[in-house]
Amino acid sequence: MSSAPPPSPSPGPSAAGSVQARHERAFWPSVLALGVGGFAIGTGEFVIMGLLPEVAQDLDISIPQAGHVISTYALGVVLGAPVLAVLAAGWPRRALLLALMALFAAGNLASALAPSYASLSLLRFVAGLPHGTYFGVAALVAASLAPPDRRASAVGLVMSGLTSATLVGVPIAAWLGQHLGWRAAFILVGAIAVLACVLIRRGVPELQPPRGASPLRELGALARPQVWLTLGIGAIGFGGMFAVFSYIKPTLIETAGLSPDAMPLVLALFGLGMVVGNLAGSRLADRSLQRTIAGLLLWNVLVLGTFSIMAQSVVTASVSVFLLGTIVAIAPALQIRLMDVAGEAQTLSAALNHSAFNIANALGAWLGGIAIAAGLGWTATGHVGTLLALGGMVVFAAALLHERHARRRGAAWQR
Repeated sequence: MSSAPPPSPSPGPSAAGSVQARHERAFWPSVLALGVGGFAIGTGEFVIMGLLPEVAQDLDISIPQAGHVISTYALGVVLGAPVLAVLAAGWPRRALLLALMALFAAGNLASALAPSYASLSLLRFVAGLPHGTYFGVAALVAASLAPPDRRASAVGLVMSGLTSATLVGVPIAAWLGQHLGWRAAFILVGAIAVLACVLIRRGVPELQPPRGASPLRELGALARPQVWLTLGIGAIGFGGMFAVFSYIKPTLIETAGLSPDAMPLVLALFGLGMVVGNLAGSRLADRSLQRTIAGLLLWNVLVLGTFSIMAQSVVTASVSVFLLGTIVAIAPALQIRLMDVAGEAQTLSAALNHSAFNIANALGAWLGGIAIAAGLGWTATGHVGTLLALGGMVVFAAALLHERHARRRGAAWQR
């Protein structure tokens, strides 16, 4: 009787080392490709804000009506993130990233051809759909290729594409739109997105989704209180920045006496602050996630609380605009926290982070507008922002208390 074949050897340290080596080789090409995609999305999201007069004139609508296309894009982000993340839960990561970036490219190229206000609004909604899911999946891929103690830095590198867009991509696209028409700006955004597709195809390894991934399992994230609390930190605490920045141009012109011609330089300071904050925040989060979130929420309170004072002169207002940009430092930390508390529902929770930030955008701008309309003055947005930052701290405190009670219940159950 023949003997049974020997069992297959289990993967040993050498196999694990081989996988780690492949990940290290793929890390920088992947980060570059994913960052270019983020650069395209960041440019496409923000460039329209500087081209509203051109859009309004071309489509024969008012500037406030033209501003509504910004809202339709944000609505696409908020709705698209959870829907696409759930529907594509079982897709291989590279294929999903390619599909999302291709949809974004198509939405922007089609926006350049929009014949009317209604069609432009619809196409901006379509362009916003892949935004949140792309960044969520890109963050998961970057974190999976990085060493465990460098996950936040990897996410920060991917997000640097978005933050650098405010410093480089948006001014270039805005200049192009002013000289060749607003449609040229969207053609540029679409071209960058096509380039990102090529880089993703070549640079990102084919990573499979987690075993057993399914829409139902992704929806399980919605049953986790910590997921909702973490999203609440971003949706409320991050809203303070938008309360101020949404009205930064009239505030600085009316309060600090800034010349309109100098506004692009001041806005570049905001972009520089975003780049610095993103890189610094991701490094701090690698060292201590909870302390970084707590410290950055306090930093938000300080920056927003001093805005009404610093906005009184051009020099101090310029410094304040730079500091406003650094508030984005909390984004990588919240992204990693969501990964940690989501259990097996990684894709949906990671994508929802960007839905939360767009809710923060809408909430901050709305509350800041209410304060101005109530006659409280342009700098009242700083007070609104401070209250929102304090609200984010309250939500974070609630999340920590919930974790502590959950650990105590678990310990009592084990006894």
